[in-house]
Amino acid sequence: MYAACQDEDIQFYTPVSVPYRRADAEKLVGDKLPAQWAEDRDYTLGAFRKDTGALVGSYCLTLISRGVWELGYWAAKEQRGRGYSVEAARALCDWGWATLDVHRIEWWAMVGNTGSRAVAEKLGFTVEGTLRRRSIANDGKPHDWWVGGLLRP
Repeated sequence: MYAACQDEDIQFYTPVSVPYRRADAEKLVGDKLPAQWAEDRDYTLGAFRKDTGALVGSYCLTLISRGVWELGYWAAKEQRGRGYSVEAARALCDWGWATLDVHRIEWWAMVGNTGSRAVAEKLGFTVEGTLRRRSIANDGKPHDWWVGGLLRP
């Protein structure tokens, strides 16, 4: 996880710290994620290849409001474009439908993150709009974001 978060794409398109240090990864995995699981508000999982055990990426469902969860993900650079993110994110969404009180899953990505959008569209998300200057990225500038939704099947 530490090495993957050194990827410039992940650092630009996600809210990871820059620079991302090993101590950041240890705090996330050792403290923050277990607390969020215990509070039933964020379920973050790592996905790994069956054949090599290599890290594919990180996939999460985060509570937004009652019945609404956000799907988030990033993939290690060398694992992109192979369908692993679609497989992992689909499994997590299926788990969410079966386990959590979910009627809608949202997906958000900064405009330009075409890889994330492709995964969302393959999962069946409807891109519902573009939010202008939604948030400030690690470059210190506000950026537009896409938002999509997936309703309970």
